[in-house]
Parts: sequence; structure tokens; C-alpha cells
Amino acid sequence: MRHDIQPNERAFSSKEVAEEMNIASATVRRYGQILERNGYEFFKDGERRIFVRSDIEALIAFRDTERPKDEMAEDLARQQKERLEESDTTDMTIPDTYAGSIQDPAQLHDFLKVIANELAASREMNVQLTQDMEQLKTTVARLQQDHHVISSGVGNFSQKTHTKIDKLTEQQKNHYEELLKEEKRKSEALHKELQDMREEQRKEWRAQNDFNQQLAEAANKSKGSLGKLFSLFRK
Repeated sequence: MRHDIQPNERAFSSKEVAEEMNIASATVRRYGQILERNGYEFFKDGERRIFVRSDIEALIAFRDTERPKDEMAEDLARQQKERLEESDTTDMTIPDTYAGSIQDPAQLHDFLKVIANELAASREMNVQLTQDMEQLKTTVARLQQDHHVISSGVGNFSQKTHTKIDKLTEQQKNHYEELLKEEKRKSEALHKELQDMREEQRKEWRAQNDFNQQLAEAANKSKGSLGKLFSLFRK
């Protein structure tokens, strides 16, 4: 576990590191994940990384390298481990230092100053976190509003489309019914015309038959009169 933070050393948030390095906060998080995957350690506040100056220098070197990222991350993790081991062999731990000098007013003042600086850094990080949360809430609210607007627009468009389809369907149905009525009317008129033609034809046939019958009767009568005339001559 890391213990190399120095008295009065400032802590930085991901956003502050991103601004200093002129990269996105998401890129800082991605770099941190690659470094951690290869053994590099960061100070943590829960799941949130806290950066000190040595971490920023490591991130800058990681950003600017032309070597493969995992290879560079392994070197940075190895350098950090060597630095921490060297610090373990040459320096006393912070609790021992303060325990041996807590009676000295000057060192007590320095100790309180370190605590105050750390509290100030924590407050600053909390303020930044609060601002990030507010910004996130605003973004989420805006996205929800946009989603509502889009959903409403899609719903209105769908409703209008269905209305148009229903109207066109009704128009086609009415047109089809009118066509059926017209065809039925034409069929009935044609049927009546055929019946009238047949009736007229039957009348003509009856008239022709009557004429033929009358003609036959007249011919028979004429034949009878001629026979009588010829019989007189024979006498």
C-alpha cells in the first residue's frame, strides 16, 4: 500500500489532472486502469483515484511514450515500487515521526498544518465531486427531456401515419363500393336490355308466324278457287 505522500503535498482530482494534461477525464481514467492493471498503485477514496504530483508525472510519461502502453505501464509500476522500497529503508513512517515529536509545539503546528491541508484537499475534491454530480444530474435530466421529446415526436408521427392509412383505407373502401354499385347498375341495365331485345324478337317471330299462316291460308283459298274454275272449263 502506498505511503509516500509528503507533508503539504496537494491532491488532485481526475478532472484537475485532465485539465493540466490537456486530455479528457475519460482518458485519465483509462490511463489509470491500464497502469493499475500492470501493478501501479494510486491513492483511493473508495473507488475514486486521488492523484499526487508523482502520479501526474507518470501519466504524462505514459501519454507521451511511443512504446506499447502495457510495456510502459509495467516500467512505471516497477519504478514506483523501487521508489517505495527505497523510501521504506531510509525514512521512518509518518505515525512514528509524529509520535516522537508530538510534544514539540513547532512540529505539532506542522502536523496540524498537514492535516488542515489534507482536509482542504478533501473539501476541494468534495466540492468538485458535488459539481460533477450536479452536472451529471443536469445531463441526465436533459437526456430524459430529449428522450421524452423524441418519444412524443415518434408517437405523434405514428398516430398521424395511422390516421392517414385509415383515411386512405376508408377512401379505397368507399371507392370500391361505388365501383361495385356502378357495375351492378350497368349489369342490371344490360340484363333489362337483353330481356327487351328477346321480347322484341319473340314479338317479331309471332308476327312473322302470323303472316306466314295468313299467307298459307290465302294460298289455299286461291288454290281452291282456281280448282273450281278449271272444273267448269272441263265440263
